[in-house]
Amino acid sequence: MTVRKAWVVAIAAVGSGIAFVMLLVVGVYVVAGNIVNGVGGGAVGLAKGAVPAAYKTLVQKWGNLCPALNPALLAAQLYQESGFNPNARSAAAAEGIAQFIPGTWATHGLDGNGDGKRDVWDPNDAIPSAASYDCELAKYVKDVPGDVSHNMLAAYNAGAYAVIKYGGVPPYAETQNYVKTITTLEKSFAAPVTRVDPSRQAAGAISYAQGKLGTPYLWGGDGTADQGGRFDCSGLTKAAYESVGISLPRVANDQYNAGPHPKREELLPGDLVFFSDDPTDSRAIRHVGIYVGGGYMIDAPRPGAVIRFDPVDTPDYFGATRVTEDGAKALPTSV
Repeated sequence: MTVRKAWVVAIAAVGSGIAFVMLLVVGVYVVAGNIVNGVGGGAVGLAKGAVPAAYKTLVQKWGNLCPALNPALLAAQLYQESGFNPNARSAAAAEGIAQFIPGTWATHGLDGNGDGKRDVWDPNDAIPSAASYDCELAKYVKDVPGDVSHNMLAAYNAGAYAVIKYGGVPPYAETQNYVKTITTLEKSFAAPVTRVDPSRQAAGAISYAQGKLGTPYLWGGDGTADQGGRFDCSGLTKAAYESVGISLPRVANDQYNAGPHPKREELLPGDLVFFSDDPTDSRAIRHVGIYVGGGYMIDAPRPGAVIRFDPVDTPDYFGATRVTEDGAKALPTSV
C-alpha cells in the first residue's frame, strides 16, 4: 500500500496547496455526479472470474468513470492494494478494499451506495471512491506529457505535484514500479480481445512437470528434500515455472493473475489451468495443473494420489492463464 500516502502534505508546502485540495474535493462530487447521469458503459471487459462476483458490477461500472481509467486497471489496483479483501488494514493504517488512509478518506470518501454513510470498510463506498479519486488526479495531470493513465497512477502513488514537477512519472523507484505493476496486472484482469501470445518458457515448465510424474502428492509440498520431493498442485506449478526462471505465488488463486487468460479453445501447452466450485470468483480457485495438449494436464491431484495426467474438461474447470515473466513479477508477494 503506497497509494495515497502523503502527497497532500507535499502539495500543502507550496502556495497553491490549499486551492489544489479544494479543487479535488469539489471535483470528486462532480465526477460522482457523472455516474448518476449515466456514465459507466465502456468497452473494456473483465476476464472471467478475475474480480469476485460481489464486486464485479461495481468495478465494471466505476472503472469506466473517465478515459484514463478502465475496469481492468481499477481491478488491478484493488488486487494490488488488498487482494479484494474489504477488511484489509495495513501497518500504515490504510483501510479497506481500496486501502485509504483516514485523512484521505475524510476528504475523498464517497457515499457510493446512497445509504447516508461514507464507510471505508464498505466496498460499495470504497470502490467508487477509489475510481473517483483516480479520475480527479487524471484531470489534474491531464496536461502533463506522456500516457495519461500512467501519470494518473503516478499521481495516485507519489502525488500530482511530483508528476507535474517532473513532467511525467517521477524518477522514484517506488512510483515507477507501482505504475509498471498496475499496468502489467491490468492485462490479467482484462478479457483478451485477440489471441494471447504463447509463452517461450512453456516447454521447460512442462518438461519439469513430466519429470515428476508418479511422485506422491503432499499437501503443502514444495518438492524439497525434507518432503521427499513431493508436491501439492500449486507447489508443482510453482516449481515448474521456477525451473525456467519465473517465480509464481505459492497458492493457486494468486497464480491465476500471472498473465492473460486464453479461452478454452485457445489453450497451448504450458498454460496453467484452474478449477473451482465457484465459477464467478478466482479467489475461490482450489486446484491448478499444467496443460500439455489434447485436453490433458499434468497435476498433483489430491492426497493418496500421484502426479499424473488428468483431463481438463471437467465440470469444475474455471479457466486458464498464460504465464508471462512480467505478469508473474507484478504479483504482490501477499494479498
